[in-house]
Amino acid sequence: MEAAQQALTQVPFLIFLVVGTVAVASSVLVVAMRNPVHSALFLLLTFLCVAILFFLLQAEFVGAVQILVYAGGIMVLFLFVVMLINVRHLPEEKMLSPYWKGAIAVGFGLFLLFATVVRTGVYHEPAADQDKLRQARVLVRSKTKPVDERTGKRPLVWGVRTIGNSEAVGMTLYRDYLVPFEVASLFLLVAMIGAIVIGKRELESDDEELVQTVIAKRAADEQEMKEASGA
Repeated sequence: MEAAQQALTQVPFLIFLVVGTVAVASSVLVVAMRNPVHSALFLLLTFLCVAILFFLLQAEFVGAVQILVYAGGIMVLFLFVVMLINVRHLPEEKMLSPYWKGAIAVGFGLFLLFATVVRTGVYHEPAADQDKLRQARVLVRSKTKPVDERTGKRPLVWGVRTIGNSEAVGMTLYRDYLVPFEVASLFLLVAMIGAIVIGKRELESDDEELVQTVIAKRAADEQEMKEASGA
């Protein structure tokens, strides 16, 4: 029985070793691959591995954001860029920069710095009770106040209850800090509208005719290039 329990306790560590190794290898392949599509796929794999590591640390909210924002939204932007460039004809250039030896030395130095400085207990003491990180204020029935004669129940009071990581973040963000959250969203909306207004320029009649001429000429040039490549 004890052996089985010890084996179960080693499972998260084994998962961390496997996922961490895959994350490091895929992150290296992101910059080592010549094809941008392959680099984007390895970057997606790196994002997913990092999300799994967050889940192992019981940070479900951060892991879900990692998948939705980075593996979802950011990768869509990268794929748009890859679609806009011509990946079928890559330039025949050297994969390694002439400064690759110095880059490896700098990377190794940063690794030693992170390994010696960034470790548990350097910046803060570890939390004695991990459940406190997942606590939130909720309304519960009082156990000390008398029963209300009209409802036949004890009155509701604010209490502390241990909930999930995502629920704790949601309760804090959308209840305790709802007004600052909405104000920040209004600022972002105003900034987006301002960028659209500044970037939008009214075209005169001559400019509109010029734009149509340029578009028609570009379409004709693309058609000639396709016919030449087909021949």
